[in-house]
Amino acid sequence: MEPQGLTPDPDFATLFMAEKRPPCQIYLISPPDFDLGAHADALLSALSAGAPIAAYQLRMKGHSDTAILAAAERLLPICRSADVAFLLNDRADLAKLAEADGVHLGQTDGAVADARALLGADAQVGVTCHGSRHLAMEAGEAGANYVAFGAFFPTGTKMVEHHATPDILGWWTALSPIPCVAIGGITPGNCGPLVAAGADFLAVSSAVWNDPDGAAAAVARFAQAMSAGA
Repeated sequence: MEPQGLTPDPDFATLFMAEKRPPCQIYLISPPDFDLGAHADALLSALSAGAPIAAYQLRMKGHSDTAILAAAERLLPICRSADVAFLLNDRADLAKLAEADGVHLGQTDGAVADARALLGADAQVGVTCHGSRHLAMEAGEAGANYVAFGAFFPTGTKMVEHHATPDILGWWTALSPIPCVAIGGITPGNCGPLVAAGADFLAVSSAVWNDPDGAAAAVARFAQAMSAGA
């Protein structure tokens, strides 16, 4: 049984208690800046490739609330039609206004409990944990639906202040049923060790949106690489 997106159903966690966790899936993250029409087309293309995509995160740091909500209004229905969870980065308040499926919190973006109180018990709340086992355990104890580790590789998407190594993925999956997301400079060419180490999801951005062959070709290559690395 494979999860359809980052489902808020509590049974999702029980899937990861089996001897073998479900196959790794893709967690798309938007580029930091984009033309909304062109990106909507690229998202449609990515989701039509038949690859295992679980979630899409709208990440628009530095943009106005109006712009973020306008983008959410255009992109959320695309994700819903493909049964892909739609999350906002940082802002639980905007996630509520946009009727998103949840929010991804950095270490300075508020508490899991506060986001849960605002968004409801069924919302997805993920937490950035960098390369820290302590932060991951705190997030799990606070009720996060997933923890995110990284950056694993150099990336031009954001300034990298924290680094992680694949062993933290194996440690976490042996410890907890809560899914873990690997993030940071991940490409079809380097994702194999992360999949083998136990990543439940690969958070990818520029490797998909900047692929010269298009988003669909990129996610298809990810699917092939993930299958080989499993």
